Formats: sequence, structure tokens, C-alpha cells
Amino acid sequence: MDVPGIVESTLGDESVAARVSIGGEDELFVTPTRTLIYRADGLLSDETVNEYPHDAERLSLSEGRRKTKIQLEYAIDGEREFTLPSAEADQALHPVLAGVMNASGVTDPGESVNQTFRFSELTLVITSDRLVKHVGEVVWDEDYEEYRFEDVTGLDFEEGSVATQIVLEVNGRPQRIKAPNDSIDEVRQRLVEALCSYYDVASEAALAEALAPDDDAEERAASDEMDFGEGVDPLDADPPSVDEGGQEASSDDGDDAGESARVGTVASSEGTTTADDDDADDEFDEAGFQPADADGDDGDDTETADLAAEIADLRETVETQNELLEQQQATIEQLIEELSRGR
Repeated sequence: MDVPGIVESTLGDESVAARVSIGGEDELFVTPTRTLIYRADGLLSDETVNEYPHDAERLSLSEGRRKTKIQLEYAIDGEREFTLPSAEADQALHPVLAGVMNASGVTDPGESVNQTFRFSELTLVITSDRLVKHVGEVVWDEDYEEYRFEDVTGLDFEEGSVATQIVLEVNGRPQRIKAPNDSIDEVRQRLVEALCSYYDVASEAALAEALAPDDDAEERAASDEMDFGEGVDPLDADPPSVDEGGQEASSDDGDDAGESARVGTVASSEGTTTADDDDADDEFDEAGFQPADADGDDGDDTETADLAAEIADLRETVETQNELLEQQQATIEQLIEELSRGR
């Protein structure tokens, strides 16, 4: 790997695990024990390398429109930070967080960190052996939760209008994690891939079978072995009735009576509204419900369309002003940054 001479001398015997461009010729190098920030020659300064050890107790991220600040908090040295373009923040955070988790003993030797997701105050890290969850303003500290793949007994996804619940069953107990719908496809793919790789299966259906508890198969086998015999005769659904004298009543008489009742009902409803229907209408009116007007109001529709057009014009004006302000702010920030770095 071709690296700048100043970086090579700083590496010593360590190898580079990840390399990320952070704007221009500046780069971020991650080794098993530290993160190196390389700043190339500028108009007002020479090239430099700053080191950030991975034995940090907390990793925080403060994201702005153009620049993102990554902060590492140490037990003895306190807090140290470095800044990089916001567009490169996620790509740079992943190897840095992996190095910190490895140095802290969260991951085991040989365990790879596959993917990092950040959703507001939720951080999800998928490794080859577990799912790590952290909730809070900081990206990671000692208050994390982990779910080892060896303890997973089920996986499901409950879709909602805005977010989807990841239902990860661990030792028979469901753990629910909410992720936004615009990112759930990638989260699902990465999580299923990691679990399939761990259990050495090729599909999500095969994964479901691999995660199923063994006692389910035993119960099914035991059920198959049960013998209920030839069964009993089914009960008569229309048993004969018994009159006061102990004799069975003729079914013909019952049929005639039922037919008479049905004929009477048809005769009394025919061409008119029943009393039950009248009562239902009265209750509907008393409840305050009114039938909808099928004709509508063309005047209201015109006013609504005019209001929508005015709002669209205002939104376009505001967006244009914001773009101009962002351009001015970017210029000021660039000038301040170069002056603060001595460039």
C-alpha cells in the first residue's frame, strides 16, 4: 500500500486496516490500535499526522451541514477530537468504531464488524457474531447492549407506516428494535446475511428452520406417534324431539311450522321497511352522523388550489435564500478552518 512517508514512519510495525479519504489529499488511516489523521500540505501549513488511540471509553459524533466532529473520550487524557467532511462521516466512523469496540473487548479476535447504522439516537452495529445496540446521544459507550447470534432463536420484521420493528428473539424472548422504513431494506439484508453466514445456511427460509428450537421438532414427532383409535360416532346434528308422552315428535310438523313462520315474515316485510330498520335509522340520526354531500363544493376546491400554489411559491423562495446563506456560511467556515490550522 502506497502511503505518505510521514504516515509510514508513524505506523511502525502496524498494518493499515482501513483507509478513508476525508477531503482533498487528507486521509484517515485505521490500524488495530489507533486512528491516524493525515493532513496534506496546504497553502499555509505543512503535512501533519495526528494519532487517536482506540482505548477510548466513549465515542461521540456531532454532525453539521458540512463538517462532522468525532470525539473520543479517554480515562486519563480526557477528550480529543478531529473534524472531517460530513459526506465522509459514515464511511470514516465505521472503521473507527470497529477499532474502539475491538480495543474495548466488545468483539472477539477474528470477529469482523460488517456494518454500522445510525438512526437519530440509535446506533446498530452488525458483526459476524452479534448485533450491538446503543441508545443515546453518543455513538458508543459502556451502556451498549449485545445479542449474540448463538442465542438467537427467531427473527421477524413488523412493518409500520413510518418505521419497522426488528423482532430479534433471543433465548425465546423477543427484543424489539425500531428502524426507519427508508433504511430497513439494507438493515434486513445485512442482518440476515450475517445470521445466514453464522448458521451456514443459504436463505432466509433456511435460517428460520435453523433458528427453530429443537423441542418443536420433538413435540411434532410425539404428536405423530399418538394413537387416538378409530374414534367415536359423530353426534346427530338434528336429534328427534320427545313429546310429553315420551313419543318422538314428527319432524313434518316442525317443518310445517317453520315454513309458516317464514312465509309470515316475508309477507309482513314485502314492499315496506321493518320496524328494526326504522329504529336503526333513528339511532344513526341521533348519533350526529349526516350523509355525505356527493356534489361537493367547487369553491372550496379552488381556494385550496390557490393556497397550495402560494405555499409552493413561498417554499421555493425560502429554499433559494437558504442556499445563498449556506454558500456564504461555507465560505466563512472554510476561511476560519484554514486560519485556525495555520494555513
